Amino acid sequence: MPVVTISRQFGAGGSSVAGIVADQLGAEVVDKFLIEEVARRLNMSPGEVAAEDERPRPLLERLVRSFSSLEPAMGSGWTPPYPDPWFDPRKAIVELTEQVIRDVTAARNVVIVGRGAGFCLRDRPDVFRVFLRAPEEFRIRTLIERLGITEAEVRRKMHETDANRAAYIRQLYKRDWCDPEAYDLIANTGRLGYEGTASVILLGVGAPAPARTSAS
Repeated sequence: MPVVTISRQFGAGGSSVAGIVADQLGAEVVDKFLIEEVARRLNMSPGEVAAEDERPRPLLERLVRSFSSLEPAMGSGWTPPYPDPWFDPRKAIVELTEQVIRDVTAARNVVIVGRGAGFCLRDRPDVFRVFLRAPEEFRIRTLIERLGITEAEVRRKMHETDANRAAYIRQLYKRDWCDPEAYDLIANTGRLGYEGTASVILLGVGAPAPARTSAS
């Protein structure tokens, strides 16, 4: 069974669609698991890894990270937050994230959400790469309900998150996150719904579609 990778606009339902697809394939969704596994290998907290995940950072900031993070007044007795003063947590997280992606796809049947997995696995012909989008107003309604914050806050978070994801892919892989050539399928979840989108993905990988519910 091919590996499925899902890139998604914020609020387009990536995790929901991934869950439906994974259930039908008998696969595992790799999302938060990936953060936890990277954190375990780096001996960092999942929160530290999540703070770095899918976010771009200027080269200069990466180079001085070990001297600036949690830095007091640079008085005597201060030590870098990591044992190696030249340790770049951002670089380590990216490299380990890619390694974990390769490890989990070699060992199991998976649906991977985000983390640039489709770009990381770009040389594998058995990977089915999906991009999920939806109209902005659909995503705003979804996120207000999910997050319980104001429309203004949702708009800011949505635009910031999508910009970070696009910059992450551009910096790491020198590709356009929204480039249709990078995907086997681009689906509008606002039009198809989550189950309808999952059905199209399953058709693409040659698996039976789930039974549609009356609410779909």
